[in-house]
Amino acid sequence: MIGENIAILRRRAELSQEALAEKLDVSRQTLAKWETGESVPDVLRCDKLAELFDMTLDSLLHDDLRAVDKAPKGKYVFGTVTVGDKGQIVIPVKARRLFHIEPGDGLMVLGDINQGLALVRADFFLEIAEQMRGKRE
Repeated sequence: MIGENIAILRRRAELSQEALAEKLDVSRQTLAKWETGESVPDVLRCDKLAELFDMTLDSLLHDDLRAVDKAPKGKYVFGTVTVGDKGQIVIPVKARRLFHIEPGDGLMVLGDINQGLALVRADFFLEIAEQMRGKRE
């Protein structure tokens, strides 16, 4: 999985194997072996890769980035989250950055029995509700 993820991330960043290898201080051949699964990067290189591609080490190692590539433009798959004992979830860092979600921000949890759950910024939801209320008056 990590080899495929490295190749996907490198292509998304429009980097050649040589350019990425240089950033990681390894040879192009070493990077090519990682991408084909002949070998794997050490933990320090994995950490550097995660940092370069602005993702968690866990995502680099475990997420199936092929699924993300198949999503329509503007749609994202951020991976799975685990619900804690008290119902809490951790929103992936990439999603928080992309949607500018900061600690203390309010999110509205919406649900549809057939579609599942959705999170929407509370201020956006309230703004839409106000607009709808204004149209009725």
